[in-house]
Amino acid sequence: MKTMLKRIAVAVLLPMVAACEFVDDDIDKHTGNEPYVALDEVAEILAYLPMDASHLAEVHNAVISSSGNGYDEEYTMSHLFEAPGSGVGENIANSNEGVTKVGGIITKGTEYKNPLRDLICDYVRGGVPTKSSARIPDPDKWLDELQKSDMQIYWPFSENWDGETFPVVTFDPEDNSDVNIGYRIAVGNDGSRYVEEVLVNEEMAENMPVWVVNRNSDAGFTTLEMLRREDPEWGAGGGSIIVTPAFATATKASDSGLKSLMLKDFTMKRNYDTWFTGASEFFVKTGAVEDFTASTEAELRLYSPTVTDFVIVVRRNQIGIPQPFNAVLISEWSQQLESCAFMIIEDDGGTIEDWNCTALVRVASKSYGVEIKIPFHSRDDIVWRGQLTSRWLEANSNLVGHFGDIDLTFEVLEY
Repeated sequence: MKTMLKRIAVAVLLPMVAACEFVDDDIDKHTGNEPYVALDEVAEILAYLPMDASHLAEVHNAVISSSGNGYDEEYTMSHLFEAPGSGVGENIANSNEGVTKVGGIITKGTEYKNPLRDLICDYVRGGVPTKSSARIPDPDKWLDELQKSDMQIYWPFSENWDGETFPVVTFDPEDNSDVNIGYRIAVGNDGSRYVEEVLVNEEMAENMPVWVVNRNSDAGFTTLEMLRREDPEWGAGGGSIIVTPAFATATKASDSGLKSLMLKDFTMKRNYDTWFTGASEFFVKTGAVEDFTASTEAELRLYSPTVTDFVIVVRRNQIGIPQPFNAVLISEWSQQLESCAFMIIEDDGGTIEDWNCTALVRVASKSYGVEIKIPFHSRDDIVWRGQLTSRWLEANSNLVGHFGDIDLTFEVLEY
């Protein structure tokens, strides 16, 4: 996964100000200093912990919860320390019984008597040297940095776990490799446990439990699944997600023939990035002028475009499988709206840039281009971008369309 700016996957009015300034506060990148807590170090410590079945269940509960909330199969360090066993999307601030301080670590009430957090704290404070870094000089600082970091345990194909096999623990090498060293927890003939180094690839992760220590990138998003739970209207195929311009004062005629554009499903045909980074996070962005009924050029200036920005997380085992999207991209598509701007990106972070595009509207038998700026990041993979015309959308409603490495099914609904 990639480190990125937090995004809110809801529709917003297009800003009328200059593009956002990108603030780079990663001082380590410029000074060459190594991070205080390293991925390989955390992976090795996890492998050597005296874990039992309850700790495996704790991690599994968390990743299944995250997955059910529309995120990747992940257990963030913030949740591991603050609310053991909880996944991304759970309201850990309000769902636990009280706040306590355990050995300098702030935590909340939990049902786990001996959570993984406590094993990590005992191990680090015990002064046990690790292969990757000798002794940790300041255990409390290390634990604090780990809790505040963007690190997590990613468990691909967690649905295949048999409920008892111990994992191989590895980490994201962050160099686009598909193979890395890992630590297998093994049992000797005498019943004693030991750790052995192995090479880990995605095929191994499909056939046995593998934990990957990597960096989280989707916890700050509001997924479609979470939006559906927040808005009961989603069950009918969308909701009041799109914001219409408050200053669009033209009156809608009763016979205006308004329609809605809905994206029904989303199919990823190939995985993006290496398997160590986890799922692919796609942003579907649409720019248009909604409820457009202007009859003069003067009225045209009363309207402002809107941009919808939805995120969908597609896990690696969902390749080629249509994922329900069921989101309204344009709630009020009038007969005078000839086309919208449409963009799909797979997020890789970077500085904020704009795609300067247009939507076409018709006023008094003339077509006008309405300028729109749709933001994305400089390292994003642009899967597809261009114009979708009303003519094409109506002709292909409920048919699968091919957009680069993504298949989409649109539906035009009349009301």
